[in-house]
Order: sequence, then structure tokens, then C-alpha cells
Amino acid sequence: MSSGKDNKQAVAIKYDGSKHTAPVVVASGKGHMAEQIIKAAREAGVEISENADLAEMLNKIPVGSEIPVELYQAVAEVLAFVYRLNNKRR
Repeated sequence: MSSGKDNKQAVAIKYDGSKHTAPVVVASGKGHMAEQIIKAAREAGVEISENADLAEMLNKIPVGSEIPVELYQAVAEVLAFVYRLNNKRR
């Protein structure tokens, strides 16, 4: 997830229902670090969703932590978007 060009922020999340009850923040950063996260995601073929507000909130969560319940709905919408894109590509 990224927040656009100005004050660039990026957060990578992963969901594995066999290990966690909620998606986990696996990387986050601002500025140059955000650019590196986005670059790595693109190189890996990972879909990127731009949502500045959500990226800002997720950037406050420590790497390795599950997202809080208050963000479930917003993150679920992003994950649903990504899953739909992945299914269209198959």
C-alpha cells in the first residue's frame, strides 16, 4: 500500500490464516524506505494499492504486528481488491 508521490509512505502486509488471526505488517517506511518497499513489491509482482490514509495508519503499527481490529474493514477491502486482480490474471 502506498500513499502517492508527496510524503511517500508504504506498508507491506501479509495474511496467513494458518499463522495469524489478522494480516501482519511485514514492512513499512517513509521516503526512501517507502520507495524501496514499492520497488521490491513491483519486482516481486505484488499488487500495489494506493490509499494515503490507510498507509499512514498502518505505518504506525510495528513491523511483525497484526493490524488492529479497527483497520480490519479497510484492509479487507484492499485484500479483496488484490485477490480479484490476481484471479483475473489467472
